[in-house]
Formats: sequence, structure tokens, C-alpha cells
Amino acid sequence: MTAAVEQARRARRPGELLKAYTGLLKPRVIELLLVTTIPAMLLAARGIPSPWLVLCTLVGGTMAAGSANALNCVADADIDQVMQRTRARPLVRHTVSDRHALVFGIVLGLGSFAFLWATANLLAAALAVGTILFYVFVYTLVLKRRTAQNIVWGGAAGCMPVVIGWAAVTGRVDWPALVMFGIVFFWTPPHTWALAMKYKADYERAGVPMLPVVAEPAYVSRQIVAYSWLMVVWTLLLVPAAGWLYASFAVLSGAWFLWLAHRLHAATKRGVPAKPMRLFHMSNTYLMIVCVALAVDAALGLPVLGWPSF
Repeated sequence: MTAAVEQARRARRPGELLKAYTGLLKPRVIELLLVTTIPAMLLAARGIPSPWLVLCTLVGGTMAAGSANALNCVADADIDQVMQRTRARPLVRHTVSDRHALVFGIVLGLGSFAFLWATANLLAAALAVGTILFYVFVYTLVLKRRTAQNIVWGGAAGCMPVVIGWAAVTGRVDWPALVMFGIVFFWTPPHTWALAMKYKADYERAGVPMLPVVAEPAYVSRQIVAYSWLMVVWTLLLVPAAGWLYASFAVLSGAWFLWLAHRLHAATKRGVPAKPMRLFHMSNTYLMIVCVALAVDAALGLPVLGWPSF
């Protein structure tokens, strides 16, 4: 039996199919998005909103993110095939056909709109669909293969769960939701560029102009430092809407992140082997710390430090 025939036979097994379709969703990416949604909902309610609303928003958000990720897999199948870290994805291994993945992604997207409209509100549903369209048509099909600034502007799609969560609770978009959007927006380049520094050869083979592919390491690390400062300063803009707990963790964790960013830059300037994955993994921890601190602060109903008078 040839390898191709064996692979096709295995692909028809229910367990393999379930694993393949789960892979299309990119669960690790969705986990990160959900981590940012819950604090936004707690802050919007300034307490604990309806558990049913939270659950439905997370389910609808997962469907929307899964739709965007599945459609991204279809559009990027050629790239995934030549990149070492993506060669195990379902479309590369042919455990799911391109056509089935496309239908899966579209159905998930339509389902997310209907579900969020029915359980939350029309604004949250519309924002979710807008995010899918932006991620697929603006980032994946236009920016990703054409500009080194791809992840800067394309990363805006990953910032939308906080806005969707806020809208699900309030039915509108207020300034704290936009500040939270900005936190994730400025967090994305250091997070992604650190990963791209590690997998530079992968992106080169795929022809994707990630910043580490087209720029010198010292320039990349300088940009990481710049965006890290923007991110940390931006977290402080949320302090008037939060309490002392969030403010404390935002400052302390921000100082930790900046220290690692400057350390990475210093290593690249000296031309010594840098460890970008340390910053990459820490960036996940940092965002979780900030989000958990904000969630606990809001859930406990701690006194806000002062809302702007406008």
C-alpha cells in the first residue's frame, strides 16, 4: 500500500477527521483571543455579566475565529506546504480537501453571525463578520505577501475580540474597548516578529516578507523595543477605567516585558546569538497577566481610579 493511499484511508477515520477539522480552527490562536474577550466583558459590566451571555459570546467568537483561521488555511495552503512549522496542517497533509475546508470556514462564519445576533446583539455579530472579512481579504490575501508591515495592520483582526466582547455586553463601543484594542494592536508586532526571527528561513522559503526576512536583526529588535514601549504606555491609558490592582500589574509586568525587549535588542546589536523565543513565550504570559489582572479588578468591583470627564 502506497503512502498516499494509506494517508487517504486514515483521513476517512472519524478520529482523524475530527482532528483535522480541529486543526483548521487553530485552537492555540483561539485560546489567546478568548483570554482577551472575557476581561473586556467584565470591565464593560464593571462586575460579572450574565454567565449565559459570556458563554454565548465565547462560543460565537470561537466560531468566528475558527472561520477566519480555516479560510486562512485555504488561502495559505501553498505557503504552509513549504514552511517547516506548518507542514502538519490538514490541507498540507490532505486530510481535508480545499473545497471542504472552504465550505467549513464559510458555514462557521455565517453561523457565528447568526448565533451572536440571536444570543448577544447585532453589533457584536456584525463586528465578528467584519473581522473575518478583514482577516481573510485584507491581511491574508493582500498584506501578508506584499509588505513587511503585514502583521502590524493585519494584526488588527486579532484585536477585535475585546471590542466584540464589549459590544456584546453594552450594545455599543466605548473608549475603554478601543484602548484594549490598542493594547493588543501594539502587542502583536513584538510577539510575531520574535517568532519570525526564529523561523526566518521558513518565511524566506515561502516568500513572505516578514520584517526579519527583509531587515537586519538589529533593526527588527529596535522595532520590537519601540512597539513594546507603545504597548506598555498604552496599557496605562486603561488605568482611569480600572482599579489599583490592574494598574499595579500593568506597571510591573510592563517593566518585565521592556527589560526582555531591550535585552534582545542589546544582543542583536552586539551580534551575539539572541533568544527571540524567550520574548515570544513571555509575550503570551504578559498578555495573560494584564488580562487576568483586569478581569479580577473588574469582577471584584474595585473602585476605579478616575474616568476622564468627557
